[in-house]
Amino acid sequence: MQDGQKEIFQHGLNMPTYKFHDYENNQSFEDFLSIDEKDKLLKLNPHIEQVPNGFAIVSTVGNLDSKTDGGFREVMSKIAEQNPHTPVAERYGSRSIRDVKVEQAIKKWKNR
Repeated sequence: MQDGQKEIFQHGLNMPTYKFHDYENNQSFEDFLSIDEKDKLLKLNPHIEQVPNGFAIVSTVGNLDSKTDGGFREVMSKIAEQNPHTPVAERYGSRSIRDVKVEQAIKKWKNR
């Protein structure tokens, strides 16, 4: 780590890293700058351009239910009990066999 970078982290500043390309020297470099400092650098040096940084891709595996704890599911089941004919109830509610059979019969009757 360069001395300037150590100084930035020691003082608790968290500034973004920018990538630049100097077309006079045909060199690329990175620097820790505030947004104002970056704008001043680019304004005073027209031969330097900012190069896009790579970005982090964030993805998940599974669904919301596999990532939630028991407390969340318990709250959702209480909400489902109070709202029995809603999508929340279908997803989180506990239903007896009788309730399932009645619901199936109603759907079958409506589809006629």
